[in-house]
Amino acid sequence: MAALGFVGLGAMGSRLARRLLEAGHTVTGYNRTPDKARALESAGLKVAATPRETAEGAVAVFSMVTNDAALRAVALGADGILAGLGRGTVFVEMSTVSPAITRELGAAVARTGAAMLDAPVSGSTISVERGEASIVIGGDAGILERVKPYLAVMGSGGLTHVGPLGIAKTMKIATNLGLAVQILAFSEAVLLAEKAGVARATAVEALLKSVVASPMLRYRGPFVVGTMPRDAWFSVGMMQKDVQLALDQAHASGVMLPATALAQEWLTAARGLGLGARDFASVFDVLAGLSGLPASPNH
Repeated sequence: MAALGFVGLGAMGSRLARRLLEAGHTVTGYNRTPDKARALESAGLKVAATPRETAEGAVAVFSMVTNDAALRAVALGADGILAGLGRGTVFVEMSTVSPAITRELGAAVARTGAAMLDAPVSGSTISVERGEASIVIGGDAGILERVKPYLAVMGSGGLTHVGPLGIAKTMKIATNLGLAVQILAFSEAVLLAEKAGVARATAVEALLKSVVASPMLRYRGPFVVGTMPRDAWFSVGMMQKDVQLALDQAHASGVMLPATALAQEWLTAARGLGLGARDFASVFDVLAGLSGLPASPNH
């Protein structure tokens, strides 16, 4: 069993780290909110005082944080991850952040004698708990082979090597823009059917049995008929961050994303109505209100 480090123990990171612990690995973890790290002590996590401590002596260190600024905060500086990397250590960055910061950190990691991969995760907290999440990976294929057993523990839904360092971030951003567009289209379909006289629960059932049903819609479709979580699986604010990454990259590369731009406007509307911390499925509630129909029961 390996000595591993994990930085960022929020909703997704804590579940990924727990899977490594359950597989028998020794995991040293750090979170900027210490209580989230201490919550895993009973599962065997060794709590570190700094990100640097998670990397010192580790075969591989993983990070899962909110955005570019958070990644800089935990990776750089005297107490950052990079300061603790040894020659031959692999730094696996799993957050949904910009390709630019990923490549910037990759160059800095190489100067330490360590190696870096980007490996963002696609899946809900439930799929991560079950080990069913999928992971896309960017970076050297030989380096990937060294950490593949740990990634497989976290993502039995599939590992896909998509190219050089940083490209996996683009693939994840492309995936997440689809989630925003899907939830908007799903909401429109349910509300159109409901307004015509189909019971909401029946409309949801029909759609989730149809060709439009994706894994994400199967998770979130039931939210609109009575099980909207009070603790967001993935909040409006977080989805907006990812969609903006997509729009920024599209602008830079000359790709048109009209459906994504529209979805971002409705996410903005949800945030403007005070739903920024709720799951991004709350877009449904915004459209329902404008359609003269009730919001989801737990709104």
